[in-house]
Amino acid sequence: MTPSERIAQPRASPPLYRFAAFALDVERGSLVDAAGNRTELRPKSAEVLRFLAENAGHVVSRDALMSAVWPNVFVTDDSITQCITEIRRALGVEAARLLRTFPRRGYLLDAQVARQEVHVSASPAAQDMESGGRALAGMAASSIGDDRPSIAVLPFRCLPGDAQQSWFAEGIIEGIIHVLSGIENLFVIAQGSSLSYAGTDPDPRRVADELGVRYVLRGAVQRSEERLRITAQLIDAVDGRVLRAEKCDGAATDLFEMQDRIAAQVIAAIAPTVHEQELQRAMRKPPSSLTAYDLVLRALDLMPRLDSGLYEQAGELLKQAIALDPGYAPARSYAALWHLIRIAQGWTLDPAEDSGAAARNAAAALEREHYNATALAIQGHMLSYTRREFAAAARLLERATVAGPSNPTAWAFRSATTGYLGDGPRAVEQAEHAIRLSPLDPFVYLSEHLLSQAHYIAGNYAEAVRWGRWVAQQNPRHAANLRTLTASLAASGDVEGARETARQLLALNPGFRLSRFAARTPLGGSVLEQFLARLRAAGLPD
Repeated sequence: MTPSERIAQPRASPPLYRFAAFALDVERGSLVDAAGNRTELRPKSAEVLRFLAENAGHVVSRDALMSAVWPNVFVTDDSITQCITEIRRALGVEAARLLRTFPRRGYLLDAQVARQEVHVSASPAAQDMESGGRALAGMAASSIGDDRPSIAVLPFRCLPGDAQQSWFAEGIIEGIIHVLSGIENLFVIAQGSSLSYAGTDPDPRRVADELGVRYVLRGAVQRSEERLRITAQLIDAVDGRVLRAEKCDGAATDLFEMQDRIAAQVIAAIAPTVHEQELQRAMRKPPSSLTAYDLVLRALDLMPRLDSGLYEQAGELLKQAIALDPGYAPARSYAALWHLIRIAQGWTLDPAEDSGAAARNAAAALEREHYNATALAIQGHMLSYTRREFAAAARLLERATVAGPSNPTAWAFRSATTGYLGDGPRAVEQAEHAIRLSPLDPFVYLSEHLLSQAHYIAGNYAEAVRWGRWVAQQNPRHAANLRTLTASLAASGDVEGARETARQLLALNPGFRLSRFAARTPLGGSVLEQFLARLRAAGLPD
């Protein structure tokens, strides 16, 4: 083979590693995002990311990274930390989801990685790096971008500098991180990474840059004798604005209970704030740049209003999200919920078709995220509501509350099935817990309705009426609530009130018939018989 022939032969270049919306160009030591933006990495940082990509889905210890990237060379742990920080900065808002830290164990690249061997000609024309860069950007752009929110909880400061109380402040953030981790679509930096800022008062924007998060939560603990005051601020790290400030006061007689209560209060305050902030971002984006996450946010803005026209629009948005990113589990979960609510509202002409669609979407969500609390809860509710498989539903719903102990949807739907099984008092407790977890959630009326239903099943008709009237005031289009309120008013002896509510239900759903309702409701036995009798007495047609 002549020298010219050897030159003309293709040569193997280092492979490309594609994951999420990124491509790692090993030869150039750079990371390219979906928009084609290239971030140059230091050589060792690129090697660390390459090793993590080659072991994607597995926790890689710091010792393994040392051996792979710095063989036969003594370096300190700081070298790895600096590389990880640089990689996270390059990944941006995706860092919290893609590059996870396991304290005292190592790091994990949580993504499916495709390795692509690249062969290029050695001729000068074939070595046009700008052309190669454009091709690489195109490959990265073929992956769907994901801009879900992420948050870091900084160690709370002790005021006035009581070092002996630092352990309590750390306990506070542990509780908050635990609760935050149960919120769907919110990626939370692990406590081990957060504690690296203990004893400092860093600029939240620097923290966000180093950890690759969008939001930072910081706070302070002040103890005076047996009283505690905890303050917390949610900060948008993009511009440094304080989005929410929260203050909690209480006795320190039971510290662990105090930690849990404070965590719940903080989350109840900031979760809706984060949701609203993310929705506003999605609404400002042009249609051409919407991600599956943005489309789901828009759908979730329309669904709770229970306007039939807007509800159909929400369904179309969920279909678009699934088409754009078939692997995005929340789109599937909420599509299943969309069909279930459509049945409950009496809007479907084919309950069996909607039931089947709910089942398919719930199953598809769990195939993609086996421990997704919302997906488990919706599938459990689907089994309970449409198939009457109460035992299987109860097991799934228990798994949902274990997977997401702070997930209000899981607790609300668990309450529903508990009620269908006839345990009214327990159903009341579970619905009350769901409301406490997220009192400002756009879907909170579902939990409040289920609390009314639980009180009805338990025989607490006055409480059932009180909650039913509250839901009717907040969302008068909620048909299931109007049915329960009608029966509760009749049970409590308010015949005229029951008839008025029944008229409202018929105005909302003129085609309502007791026979059709009886065929699809999960209520059974004497509870159903009495429920139907009370609806009939209020004037609803058979």
